[in-house]
Amino acid sequence: MPGDFRGKVALITGVGRPGQIGQAIARGFGAAGAQLVIAGHDATIVADRAKELTAAGVTVRAVAGDLTTPEAARRAVALAKQEFGGLDVVVNVAGGLLNYGPALDVQPEQLERELAVNLKTAFLVSQAAIPLLLERGGGGAIVNFASIAVLKPQRHMASYIAAKAAVAGLTRALAREFSDRGVRVNAVAPGMMKTADNLAQVKDPKVRWVELDQLVNAVLFLAGDGAGAITGEILPVAGDV
Repeated sequence: MPGDFRGKVALITGVGRPGQIGQAIARGFGAAGAQLVIAGHDATIVADRAKELTAAGVTVRAVAGDLTTPEAARRAVALAKQEFGGLDVVVNVAGGLLNYGPALDVQPEQLERELAVNLKTAFLVSQAAIPLLLERGGGGAIVNFASIAVLKPQRHMASYIAAKAAVAGLTRALAREFSDRGVRVNAVAPGMMKTADNLAQVKDPKVRWVELDQLVNAVLFLAGDGAGAITGEILPVAGDV
């Protein structure tokens, strides 16, 4: 597993149920030595993940809230400042596919919710976090979550692809805006992840699964010092071409 994050503080959003991406990312950064703030919408679930990390020897604090609101985003960032004195890394995992079906059937409120949980969370958390990243005087990193579907669109995912394409655009815009101030912003574009939910729902034997550890390694790389010359990039993690 790449990266040494000892002495660094990482905020991981979207940390929820076992076997999902947020938990895997938090474990990866914890194993690499980072102090963690983990954020999720369910207080009980995120507290359970914090207990597991603590038992594994990770220094972690948990915060629950709706990250589509600026108040919750600011609260998560403030916890990093309060508990650890600052922030070095943000990983915006929060989001997901909410609407699967024909584009003509997507209702306005469904589109708004898809944009909120994917784009708005990443925007608001990044907006709240960047001032703390700048306090480090260089070396801060944000890793966002786009999707391989942005690069290889699929049927019946129009609102999700639109939201994740916006995340990719946000990534490049922030990278450009803060490139001369020491904050790097990149994104991963995962393919079909081998999560507990996907394993339960997807029965196609031809699926090319991406292991959680493979995605974790990509995120650790983009957040680490070894990627110090990389910003504004969307890294596919899909296992095919």
